[in-house]
Amino acid sequence: MDRARVEAAVRDLLAGIGEDPDRPGLERTPQRVADAYTEFFHGLDLDATQIARDGTVPADDGERGDLVVVRDIRFRSVCEHHLLPFLGTAHLAYAPGERLIGLGTLARVVEALASRPQLQERLGEQVVAAVQDGLEARGVLVVLDAQHQCVTTRGERQTGSTTVTVAASGILSEAAGRAEAIALIGAGTGNGTAAAADAGHGTDA
Repeated sequence: MDRARVEAAVRDLLAGIGEDPDRPGLERTPQRVADAYTEFFHGLDLDATQIARDGTVPADDGERGDLVVVRDIRFRSVCEHHLLPFLGTAHLAYAPGERLIGLGTLARVVEALASRPQLQERLGEQVVAAVQDGLEARGVLVVLDAQHQCVTTRGERQTGSTTVTVAASGILSEAAGRAEAIALIGAGTGNGTAAAADAGHGTDA
């Protein structure tokens, strides 16, 4: 990231809204924003598919099972339309093939892809693609449930609104596999996420 350009842009932004970027309280704001953006967007330098691939191990006979579900992976991202954060929870399911993936690796994949300017719909599709390609799974399903500050803090200010999206591949994009995965996710969330997903909201990878 070009910190100097970010800091200069923040100074211009502050001046553009009628503020004095050199007044006490704002004089270090450009550096603080650059620090925050370094954290928010560090995923631009990461290869999520390689992260997934590096976190896999061969599955011995009798180890792989039919379906693996990881619930409640917290993430934060930044909406590319308004550069405002959206915060949420990811639930992942995959049908193993010849390899298994470390459960912590799935969280790292989500983090890498969320840490860049994003759309929630695309984020789900990218997580599915990274896990599918890195793991060579028979199917992957991702449910994202997030609250967007561009909805909660501007316009109609729907402070209780969340958005649910679904992306899936392989056998988990088929009706039976999708229903089983969403049912298992919903068994532990208790917050309506799975019901909304099952109603058909979201996109398929």
